[in-house]
Amino acid sequence: MKRKATALDVAKLAGVSRSAVSLVLNGRGDGNVALESQQRIREAAAALNYSPNKIALSLRNQQSRIIGIVSDQVVTSPFDGNIIAGADAVAREHGFVTVVMDTELDESRDESAVETLLDRQVDGLMYVTVGLRPLHVPANMARVPSILANCFDDRPEAGLPAVIPDEVRGGREAAEHVMSLGHRDIAFLAGDSLTPAAPRRIEGYRAAFSGAGMPVNEDRVIQVGWDIDAGFHGAMKLLEGVEPAARPTAILCANDRLAIGVVLACYRLGLSVPQDVSVMGYDDEFRIAKAMVPALSTMALPLREMGAAAMASLLAEVGSAPEGTSDDDGPAAAAVSGTAGETMVPCRLVVRESTGPVPAGR
Repeated sequence: MKRKATALDVAKLAGVSRSAVSLVLNGRGDGNVALESQQRIREAAAALNYSPNKIALSLRNQQSRIIGIVSDQVVTSPFDGNIIAGADAVAREHGFVTVVMDTELDESRDESAVETLLDRQVDGLMYVTVGLRPLHVPANMARVPSILANCFDDRPEAGLPAVIPDEVRGGREAAEHVMSLGHRDIAFLAGDSLTPAAPRRIEGYRAAFSGAGMPVNEDRVIQVGWDIDAGFHGAMKLLEGVEPAARPTAILCANDRLAIGVVLACYRLGLSVPQDVSVMGYDDEFRIAKAMVPALSTMALPLREMGAAAMASLLAEVGSAPEGTSDDDGPAAAAVSGTAGETMVPCRLVVRESTGPVPAGR
């Protein structure tokens, strides 16, 4: 078996000292090693296929180069794994690896999961949730730099920094999209108020009406739940037995599953989507929204972007990454906003076939 090249091999090939090799390949060559020597070292390292020993480097820097991630259900969920994927991409870009523990929605396991990761000498911690929600943050997260993604500390006065979707803006832009198509009688089927997402999306819906100088018809805002059957029954309540001139011309939904139920209700009643009723979802759920017939217009949750933004912020606090990142999924790619302790990442409008112009005469 061919012996792996060492820093001493690189030094001999480049005609420099071993310490010069260490300085250059660890990013500290400028001002310490002549530019010509730096070039020879890099060429020698490339020729020998040499890279610095990450473990040895971590020991010298007193860093493990490991970031621990605790999730409530993201690892086992088909929906929000992209948050971890975005975080991991940024971590790898900066020479870190991630270790993930999933509590499977068992809050009693939160603190022990964090403790297990701390025992592995992680440099920082991230907590990720499926669905936006307040989190009772495990106290032991305070022992290392930490951040939250898709959740926020339930103690506003002493909260950890959080990266969350801008749900209010998302709700507003969804309503503004159908308004731009001429719709004015717009219903909103919302989920329950147990999660912060629903009231924030309703707030955005109201903001769109306010911005357009129109009143909100409160009878058009109905909290029904989150599943397909809830969307079906909510739409039937809005549409069944109602004269065309009196029914809403567009129905916004708090998630894509509700929107599926609305489309099914329209088909049951002999209505066409979007010719008779435009239907708008929320989430851009994988293998659902795009595959729908008609394909579903929706607001895409910025899952990967949230993970990337949270990791970039965490690594900056750890002291191993610059503010921001060059990766396309990083915070530079999204116009983030929010308070000092809260970063809000915008959702993205995805226009497909389920929304169209307001019916003639409406």
